[in-house]
Amino acid sequence: METLAELVAAHRSGELAARYPEVRGLLAHLSGTELVRAGQLLAALDTDQVAKENPDLPQIRVSVTGSGTVNSLSAPLTAELARHGLLLRSYFADFGSYVAELSLPDSGLWADSPDLVLCLLDHRAVLDEVPSPWQATDAAAAVEAKVGLVRGLVERFAARGSGTLVLNTLPLPQTVLAQLVDHRSRARLSAAWREANATLLRLVDAYPGVVVLDLDALLTGGIPLTEPRLSSYAKVHLSPALLAQYARQVGHLARNVAGRTKKVLALDLDETVWGGVLGECGPENIEVAGTYRGEAFRAFQKAVKQLASQGVLLSAVSKNDLEPVRETLRTHAELTLHEDDFVRVIANWRPKHDNLTELATDLNLGVDSFVFVDDSPFETGLIRHELPEVAVVQVDTEPALHVERLLEDGWFDVVQVTEEDRARPAKYRDELARNDFLQSFDSLRDYLRELKVWVWLAPVEAAQAPRISQMTLRTNQFNLTTRRLQEPDVTRLLDDPDATVLGIRSGDRFGANGLVGAVFLRREGSTVEIENFLLSCRVFARGIEQACLSEVLRQAAAGGADRVTARYRPTAKNGKVADFYPRHGFTALSQDDATGSLFGHDLAEIPVNPAHLQLTTPAEGTTE
Repeated sequence: METLAELVAAHRSGELAARYPEVRGLLAHLSGTELVRAGQLLAALDTDQVAKENPDLPQIRVSVTGSGTVNSLSAPLTAELARHGLLLRSYFADFGSYVAELSLPDSGLWADSPDLVLCLLDHRAVLDEVPSPWQATDAAAAVEAKVGLVRGLVERFAARGSGTLVLNTLPLPQTVLAQLVDHRSRARLSAAWREANATLLRLVDAYPGVVVLDLDALLTGGIPLTEPRLSSYAKVHLSPALLAQYARQVGHLARNVAGRTKKVLALDLDETVWGGVLGECGPENIEVAGTYRGEAFRAFQKAVKQLASQGVLLSAVSKNDLEPVRETLRTHAELTLHEDDFVRVIANWRPKHDNLTELATDLNLGVDSFVFVDDSPFETGLIRHELPEVAVVQVDTEPALHVERLLEDGWFDVVQVTEEDRARPAKYRDELARNDFLQSFDSLRDYLRELKVWVWLAPVEAAQAPRISQMTLRTNQFNLTTRRLQEPDVTRLLDDPDATVLGIRSGDRFGANGLVGAVFLRREGSTVEIENFLLSCRVFARGIEQACLSEVLRQAAAGGADRVTARYRPTAKNGKVADFYPRHGFTALSQDDATGSLFGHDLAEIPVNPAHLQLTTPAEGTTE
């Protein structure tokens, strides 16, 4: 599906539901009214039918309420989620019902256990409570009171301990300020309004399950705050253009909830990272600083380096000879990006899609974890064709626009950056060193013995909840149920006396890998249930998963359990662990299309830990 006309034709023929996964590629090229039109067609579909036709299509449940009319979000929100290969299941509350919807536990807002709850606030929620005539102090008091009300609603939401509540700041329209004829009053109202918005933004520090979108930042792009006729006649107080940008931000959050946040930024070099073609002009003549275009390329490099500092893995993928590229990255004094900023520098004359595929294999990641940036329409078109799972960013001959093009889709957005994130690039560089180390051995057994793997398995502490949540959202391959947990969900499990969450740390001769996995347990009588087991793709196939499972079984037996059960729910990504439990002594108990396969272990014969690693627990000391 390549054009909007083709999408319209599929809608008219009744084929659109079955072809829903195809719209992802089309929507990547649409914007503005075309994207909204596509969203209208998609929102008109029966979501149950779409899900039935596409059982592997990830679904995101979103409930929407607000201080005005919110139904106009349906089309842009549906389109934005579809752009990321997600199916929106939505609930839209009635006009102005946000207080009741968020307060009452049996409201329709909660009926479908939403992943995201959007409370769309607008300036009319404040201004409708200001007397007529009014003074700056009246409006200041009203906005302060409204923020106090919102805080109370947030506290009630937090008590539920599930999902993420998305709030937004309240823009102050110029038409309101202009009604105050003296500049001193305008300044006082602006200050009070900004202080109220700052209070809203700081809610994220006190409530892990809250995200606050800053609408002022979205308005800097020149889009209007309101459309007067829609505001007056339909009570839609935010303009369609602003709602579209809001929906895009929510799409980024939904992608994160679905475990589809990108991990790798693969960059072309010539005319992307620097100006000029290295092989033609030489390193001394590439544009990286000191000229107008050079400064634009430097700004792009700074933005890329900023992303890398927060855990994004950088790779250079260039059609060049390798040694000149490496020498330039090592020695060019004016470059902001250097060789050690990249987990791998690839420069050869092979097709770039082959290079990306091999890099994904080396990093033990799927190609759907990649964002590819290039100035060549040929190269970007080829990647779209050969690797449709890769997100492609097309830059052009104007480097001043590179930063905006790179960041506009928020490919790497997460709710919170952890220390594990910041350390990720170094750990992946270590991983590539491990792969090189592996090549020096004749057998995997010899390699593992010399790798000197160690594992620490211990109950998770409250401070680790953000990282545990993030792993459930980002881990797809070794994730036995792909149960996505947001931070409040993890916190609730940590507080549950019948639940145990074990964190897995590992390391080897190359250094510590950090927190790389988790096992979620629940005790019911004499049965211990493994609700989920997940492990980072960085540490596959080293015996860590076997050692941790053996220790869970051993501790269950020592604690008086007579059986351990575990569930596997298949997804498009976790097929490689379908036989994980049977391979370690579990027998099949039942199978259900909705909940997956249930396995059981009678604890009669517990598998031993692999001989090549050392496992440590806080209670038992060291076991081998």
